[in-house]
Amino acid sequence: MRIAVARETSPGERRVALVPENVARLVKQQHELRVERGAGVAAGFPDQAYEAAGAALADGPAALEGAEVVVRVQRPSEAEADLLPQGALLVALLAPHQGGPLLARLAARRVSALAMEKVPRTTRAQSMDALSSQATLAGYKAVLVGANALPRILPMMTTAAGTLAPAKAFVVGAGVAGLQAIATARRLGAVVSAFDVRPVVKEQVQSLGASFVEVQEVTAEGAGGYAKELGASEQERVLGAIAAHVKDMDLVVTTAQIPGRPAPRLLTADMIRSMRPGSVVVDLAAESGGNCELTRPGEAVVEAGVTVLGPLNLPSTVPFHASQMYGRNVTTLLQHLAKDGRLVLDPQDEITGAMLVVHDGQVRG
Repeated sequence: MRIAVARETSPGERRVALVPENVARLVKQQHELRVERGAGVAAGFPDQAYEAAGAALADGPAALEGAEVVVRVQRPSEAEADLLPQGALLVALLAPHQGGPLLARLAARRVSALAMEKVPRTTRAQSMDALSSQATLAGYKAVLVGANALPRILPMMTTAAGTLAPAKAFVVGAGVAGLQAIATARRLGAVVSAFDVRPVVKEQVQSLGASFVEVQEVTAEGAGGYAKELGASEQERVLGAIAAHVKDMDLVVTTAQIPGRPAPRLLTADMIRSMRPGSVVVDLAAESGGNCELTRPGEAVVEAGVTVLGPLNLPSTVPFHASQMYGRNVTTLLQHLAKDGRLVLDPQDEITGAMLVVHDGQVRG
């Protein structure tokens, strides 16, 4: 296959879709790689490393000429979509639930598209799951961002000047990001508790050394292990339990999201006002509306002395490892698509079919 690696142009995006290690593996399998010059620099991968791995370098649109597959991290702009070779395959995080005009533009150019958000949650596709790989880093970084904003330290510390009590951290949502946030907060010495609407994750939370906040008669596990929306009575019980617990916390990290839907609202303004001044909330769901009523995407809001942070694209703030992980996801997918060295897009395949959002001039989802 002829594979092109495009340079990211979205504001603040520092990741790259394939790193030199991935390129070397694909070249060894007889694929032809062309990398847009400068594509990996922001992530710590210079052009020379790609050349040493066997890729050709090209400037701007020339990198895409003749490509059968174009790999990116973020969705292209409409202008960038128009530069894609007709009949090519685009692989990226495409946000298909909000991508109507872009997907229609790709269909008009007869460009097929695989959305990395739609990797099915199956054992066979686990190594391609970009949402999980990037959420792992987001959960880790969220705790560091929160710790940096706190006016106190996380661990207990005994010194000649006295003993400092450990901070209390609360993680709302124990998916991939939440579990990594729990592990990170524990490693930094905080006393950690967590909540999730899926009681099945209780043992995972406890295995990381955190306590689990239980709400009776609330179960909301949907397809693929994701959470689903709660009924009105369940939502009321959840909000009551969170309100009772959150007022004593120093650091709260919220990670609850439902794919393709606005993030559930789990922290009200009244809850924030009940917290101790100096407390910090880090809302990882800011991009999909926020778990906190006061969250503003990309901003810091201070209410009654409590800081509410709505960071965007945290994986891009650790671009070296984020690119390594995403690149492995993409490489495994490309190996899955290559049959006897050629690109095969089979809509009936359980992985390809689930991810294919544009094909044969049609928007599929």
